[in-house]
Amino acid sequence: MRFVKYHGLGNDYLVIERAAWSGPVDPARVRLLCDRHRGVGSDGVLLVDDAGGTPRVRIFNPDGSEAEKSGNGLRILARYLWDEGRVGAEPFAIETAGGRVVCRVDGAEIGVDMGRVSFDSAAIPVAGPRREVLRERVRVDGHDVEFSAVTIGNPHCVVLRDAVSAADTRWLGPLLERHPAFPNRTNVQLAQVLGRDAIRIEIWERGAGYTLASGSSSCAAAAVARRLDLVGSHVRVQMPGGALTVDVGDDWSVRQTGPAVLVYRGETAPALGADTGRPAD
Repeated sequence: MRFVKYHGLGNDYLVIERAAWSGPVDPARVRLLCDRHRGVGSDGVLLVDDAGGTPRVRIFNPDGSEAEKSGNGLRILARYLWDEGRVGAEPFAIETAGGRVVCRVDGAEIGVDMGRVSFDSAAIPVAGPRREVLRERVRVDGHDVEFSAVTIGNPHCVVLRDAVSAADTRWLGPLLERHPAFPNRTNVQLAQVLGRDAIRIEIWERGAGYTLASGSSSCAAAAVARRLDLVGSHVRVQMPGGALTVDVGDDWSVRQTGPAVLVYRGETAPALGADTGRPAD
Protein backbone atom coordinates (compact mmCIF):
# COMPACT_ATOMS: atom_id res chain seq x y z
CA MET A 1 0.00 0.00 0.00
CA ARG A 2 1.46 3.33 -1.08
CA PHE A 3 1.61 6.23 1.38
CA VAL A 4 3.16 9.65 1.75
CA LYS A 5 4.38 10.94 5.10
CA TYR A 6 4.30 14.62 6.07
CA HIS A 7 4.67 16.50 9.32
CA GLY A 8 3.26 19.77 10.53
CA LEU A 9 5.51 21.17 13.29
CA GLY A 10 6.43 17.64 14.35
CA ASN A 11 2.86 16.27 14.21
CA ASP A 12 3.15 13.59 11.50
CA TYR A 13 0.52 11.91 9.34
CA LEU A 14 0.40 9.26 6.64
CA VAL A 15 -1.59 10.31 3.57
CA ILE A 16 -3.17 7.32 1.84
CA GLU A 17 -5.48 7.31 -1.16
CA ARG A 18 -8.73 5.42 -0.52
CA ALA A 19 -8.23 3.57 -3.81
CA ALA A 20 -4.91 2.21 -2.48
CA TRP A 21 -6.47 0.87 0.71
CA SER A 22 -7.68 -2.66 0.07
CA GLY A 23 -10.66 -3.91 2.03
CA PRO A 24 -12.50 -2.26 4.93
CA VAL A 25 -10.93 0.47 7.04
CA ASP A 26 -9.94 -1.60 10.05
CA PRO A 27 -8.96 0.29 13.26
CA ALA A 28 -6.42 -2.46 14.00
CA ARG A 29 -4.72 -1.76 10.68
CA VAL A 30 -4.61 1.96 11.45
CA ARG A 31 -3.00 1.21 14.82
CA LEU A 32 -0.38 -0.96 13.16
CA LEU A 33 0.47 1.62 10.50
CA CYS A 34 0.90 4.28 13.20
CA ASP A 35 3.02 2.01 15.41
CA ARG A 36 6.56 3.45 15.49
CA HIS A 37 8.14 0.04 16.14
CA ARG A 38 6.10 -2.39 14.03
CA GLY A 39 4.60 -0.10 11.39
CA VAL A 40 5.44 3.08 9.54
CA GLY A 41 4.94 5.31 12.57
CA SER A 42 2.76 8.42 12.72
CA ASP A 43 0.33 10.49 14.78
CA GLY A 44 -2.49 9.51 12.46
CA VAL A 45 -3.73 8.55 9.01
CA LEU A 46 -5.40 10.79 6.41
CA LEU A 47 -7.51 8.67 4.06
CA VAL A 48 -8.31 10.86 1.06
CA ASP A 49 -10.90 10.31 -1.66
CA ASP A 50 -11.74 12.88 -4.34
CA ALA A 51 -13.84 10.61 -6.54
CA GLY A 52 -16.78 12.99 -6.10
CA GLY A 53 -14.81 16.06 -7.21
CA THR A 54 -14.20 17.82 -3.90
CA PRO A 55 -11.47 16.08 -1.84
CA ARG A 56 -12.88 14.30 1.19
CA VAL A 57 -10.76 13.06 4.06
CA ARG A 58 -11.27 10.64 6.91
CA ILE A 59 -8.91 11.35 9.80
CA PHE A 60 -7.78 8.51 12.05
CA ASN A 61 -6.00 8.76 15.39
CA PRO A 62 -3.19 6.31 16.20
CA ASP A 63 -5.53 4.37 18.51
CA GLY A 64 -7.74 3.62 15.49
CA SER A 65 -10.54 6.02 16.43
CA GLU A 66 -11.78 8.57 13.92
CA ALA A 67 -11.47 12.33 14.41
CA GLU A 68 -13.85 14.91 13.01
CA LYS A 69 -11.18 17.47 12.12
CA SER A 70 -7.43 18.09 12.43
CA GLY A 71 -5.76 21.41 11.74
CA ASN A 72 -2.31 19.95 11.15
CA GLY A 73 -3.82 17.10 9.16
CA LEU A 74 -5.65 19.54 6.90
CA ARG A 75 -2.54 21.62 6.27
CA ILE A 76 -0.73 18.40 5.42
CA LEU A 77 -3.48 17.25 3.08
CA ALA A 78 -3.60 20.67 1.40
CA ARG A 79 0.15 20.51 0.83
CA TYR A 80 -0.13 16.93 -0.50
CA LEU A 81 -2.85 17.91 -2.99
CA TRP A 82 -0.76 20.89 -4.10
CA ASP A 83 2.39 18.75 -4.44
CA GLU A 84 0.43 16.27 -6.54
CA GLY A 85 -0.78 19.05 -8.87
CA ARG A 86 -4.43 18.45 -7.99
CA VAL A 87 -4.97 22.00 -6.73
CA GLY A 88 -3.42 25.32 -7.66
CA ALA A 89 -2.96 28.78 -6.20
CA GLU A 90 -6.67 29.46 -5.80
CA PRO A 91 -8.51 28.55 -2.56
CA PHE A 92 -10.01 25.06 -2.56
CA ALA A 93 -12.36 23.08 -0.31
CA ILE A 94 -11.85 19.85 1.61
CA GLU A 95 -14.72 17.92 3.19
CA THR A 96 -14.24 16.51 6.68
CA ALA A 97 -16.53 14.78 9.18
CA GLY A 98 -16.42 18.08 11.10
CA GLY A 99 -17.52 20.18 8.13
CA ARG A 100 -16.09 21.76 4.98
CA VAL A 101 -12.91 23.82 5.22
CA VAL A 102 -11.26 26.11 2.69
CA CYS A 103 -7.48 25.92 2.16
CA ARG A 104 -4.86 27.87 0.27
CA VAL A 105 -1.19 27.06 -0.33
CA ASP A 106 1.08 30.09 -0.52
CA GLY A 107 4.68 28.98 -0.79
CA ALA A 108 5.75 27.26 2.41
CA GLU A 109 2.69 28.49 4.30
CA ILE A 110 -0.72 26.83 4.20
CA GLY A 111 -3.82 28.64 5.39
CA VAL A 112 -6.95 26.79 6.46
CA ASP A 113 -10.28 28.44 7.22
CA MET A 114 -11.41 26.08 9.96
CA GLY A 115 -15.00 27.30 10.30
CA ARG A 116 -16.65 28.89 13.33
CA VAL A 117 -15.99 27.92 16.90
CA SER A 118 -18.84 27.44 19.35
CA PHE A 119 -18.82 27.57 23.14
CA ASP A 120 -22.27 25.92 23.29
CA SER A 121 -22.27 22.91 25.63
CA ALA A 122 -24.77 21.04 23.43
CA ALA A 123 -22.58 21.41 20.36
CA ILE A 124 -19.24 20.52 22.00
CA PRO A 125 -20.68 18.44 23.86
CA VAL A 126 -20.31 19.00 27.62
CA ALA A 127 -22.65 17.38 30.13
CA GLY A 128 -25.24 19.44 32.01
CA PRO A 129 -27.69 22.19 31.08
CA ARG A 130 -27.20 24.10 27.86
CA ARG A 131 -24.82 27.04 28.30
CA GLU A 132 -21.59 28.65 27.16
CA VAL A 133 -18.80 26.69 28.81
CA LEU A 134 -16.46 29.38 30.13
CA ARG A 135 -14.38 29.34 33.32
CA GLU A 136 -16.14 26.34 34.82
CA ARG A 137 -14.68 24.01 37.43
CA VAL A 138 -14.42 20.24 37.45
CA ARG A 139 -12.97 17.85 40.02
CA VAL A 140 -9.99 15.89 38.69
CA ASP A 141 -7.85 13.54 40.79
CA GLY A 142 -8.67 15.47 43.97
CA HIS A 143 -8.05 18.88 42.39
CA ASP A 144 -10.45 21.59 41.19
CA VAL A 145 -9.54 22.49 37.62
CA GLU A 146 -10.90 25.56 35.87
CA PHE A 147 -11.57 25.08 32.16
CA SER A 148 -13.38 26.47 29.15
CA ALA A 149 -14.68 24.30 26.32
CA VAL A 150 -15.19 24.88 22.61
CA THR A 151 -15.87 22.99 19.41
CA ILE A 152 -14.46 23.68 15.97
CA GLY A 153 -15.98 20.50 14.57
CA ASN A 154 -14.17 18.52 17.26
CA PRO A 155 -14.24 19.04 21.05
CA HIS A 156 -11.63 20.94 23.07
CA CYS A 157 -11.04 21.64 26.74
CA VAL A 158 -8.80 24.66 27.43
CA VAL A 159 -7.15 25.04 30.84
CA LEU A 160 -5.48 28.40 31.48
CA ARG A 161 -2.28 28.28 33.52
CA ASP A 162 0.32 30.81 34.66
CA ALA A 163 2.85 28.41 33.14
CA VAL A 164 2.49 25.20 31.13
CA SER A 165 4.63 22.08 30.98
CA ALA A 166 4.73 18.70 29.28
CA ALA A 167 4.67 16.94 32.64
CA ASP A 168 1.50 18.73 33.77
CA THR A 169 -0.13 18.00 30.40
CA ARG A 170 0.74 14.30 30.53
CA TRP A 171 -0.85 14.11 33.99
CA LEU A 172 -3.98 16.19 33.43
CA GLY A 173 -4.61 15.45 29.75
CA PRO A 174 -5.76 11.83 29.96
CA LEU A 175 -7.88 12.54 33.04
CA LEU A 176 -9.77 15.32 31.28
CA GLU A 177 -9.95 13.49 27.95
CA ARG A 178 -12.11 10.77 29.49
CA HIS A 179 -13.82 12.80 32.22
CA PRO A 180 -17.61 12.18 32.45
CA ALA A 181 -18.16 15.88 31.67
CA PHE A 182 -17.17 15.11 28.05
CA PRO A 183 -19.50 12.45 26.56
CA ASN A 184 -17.43 12.15 23.34
CA ARG A 185 -14.08 12.57 25.12
CA THR A 186 -12.11 15.73 24.39
CA ASN A 187 -8.84 17.21 23.24
CA VAL A 188 -7.05 19.09 26.02
CA GLN A 189 -4.89 22.22 25.88
CA LEU A 190 -3.00 23.79 28.76
CA ALA A 191 -2.62 27.44 27.75
CA GLN A 192 -0.43 30.29 28.98
CA VAL A 193 -1.12 33.85 27.82
CA LEU A 194 2.14 35.58 26.87
CA GLY A 195 0.63 38.90 25.75
CA ARG A 196 -2.20 40.37 23.69
CA ASP A 197 -0.89 38.64 20.56
CA ALA A 198 0.69 35.40 21.78
CA ILE A 199 -0.06 32.28 23.80
CA ARG A 200 1.82 29.08 24.56
CA ILE A 201 0.06 25.73 24.69
CA GLU A 202 0.81 22.12 25.55
CA ILE A 203 -1.47 19.52 23.98
CA TRP A 204 -3.07 16.21 24.85
CA GLU A 205 -4.98 14.90 21.83
CA ARG A 206 -7.99 12.64 22.09
CA GLY A 207 -6.96 9.24 20.79
CA ALA A 208 -3.31 10.25 20.31
CA GLY A 209 -1.92 11.46 23.64
CA TYR A 210 0.80 14.04 24.16
CA THR A 211 1.41 15.89 20.88
CA LEU A 212 4.05 18.36 19.74
CA ALA A 213 1.62 20.53 17.76
CA SER A 214 -2.03 20.75 16.79
CA GLY A 215 -3.80 23.15 14.46
CA SER A 216 -7.30 22.67 15.84
CA SER A 217 -5.95 22.94 19.41
CA SER A 218 -4.26 26.21 18.47
CA CYS A 219 -7.53 27.54 17.09
CA ALA A 220 -9.49 26.41 20.15
CA ALA A 221 -7.06 27.91 22.66
CA ALA A 222 -6.80 31.20 20.74
CA ALA A 223 -10.59 31.44 20.50
CA VAL A 224 -11.05 30.85 24.23
CA ALA A 225 -8.35 33.43 25.05
CA ARG A 226 -10.08 35.99 22.82
CA ARG A 227 -13.52 35.18 24.22
CA LEU A 228 -12.13 35.92 27.69
CA ASP A 229 -10.56 39.17 26.35
CA LEU A 230 -7.02 38.01 27.07
CA VAL A 231 -5.79 38.39 23.47
CA GLY A 232 -6.75 40.20 20.29
CA SER A 233 -7.86 38.80 16.96
CA HIS A 234 -4.40 37.85 15.64
CA VAL A 235 -2.57 35.33 17.84
CA ARG A 236 0.75 33.57 17.55
CA VAL A 237 0.42 30.14 19.15
CA GLN A 238 3.67 28.63 20.40
CA MET A 239 3.91 24.85 20.85
CA PRO A 240 6.77 22.42 21.49
CA GLY A 241 6.91 21.64 17.75
CA GLY A 242 6.83 25.26 16.58
CA ALA A 243 4.37 28.12 16.07
CA LEU A 244 1.21 28.81 14.07
CA THR A 245 -0.72 32.00 13.58
CA VAL A 246 -4.44 32.01 14.29
CA ASP A 247 -6.87 34.73 13.27
CA VAL A 248 -10.15 34.84 15.20
CA GLY A 249 -12.92 36.82 13.53
CA ASP A 250 -15.63 38.83 15.21
CA ASP A 251 -18.07 36.11 14.12
CA TRP A 252 -15.79 33.49 15.76
CA SER A 253 -14.58 32.15 12.44
CA VAL A 254 -10.97 30.98 12.75
CA ARG A 255 -8.11 30.66 10.29
CA GLN A 256 -4.82 28.94 11.00
CA THR A 257 -1.64 29.45 8.98
CA GLY A 258 1.54 27.40 9.15
CA PRO A 259 3.81 24.90 7.39
CA ALA A 260 3.57 21.27 6.32
CA VAL A 261 6.67 19.36 5.23
CA LEU A 262 7.07 16.26 3.07
CA VAL A 263 9.08 13.55 4.89
CA TYR A 264 9.07 10.63 2.45
CA ARG A 265 7.05 8.45 0.11
CA GLY A 266 6.86 4.71 0.60
CA GLU A 267 5.03 1.45 0.21
CA THR A 268 4.22 -1.04 2.93
CA ALA A 269 5.18 -4.70 2.61
CA PRO A 270 2.22 -6.91 1.63
CA ALA A 271 2.32 -8.70 4.99
CA LEU A 272 1.92 -5.49 6.99
CA GLY A 273 -1.64 -5.47 8.17
CA ALA A 274 -2.87 -7.89 5.52
CA ASP A 275 -6.56 -8.68 6.14
CA THR A 276 -6.39 -8.83 9.94
CA GLY A 277 -4.40 -5.66 10.50
CA ARG A 278 -1.63 -7.69 12.15
CA PRO A 279 1.87 -8.48 10.87
CA ALA A 280 2.48 -11.91 9.46
CA ASP A 281 4.27 -14.45 11.67
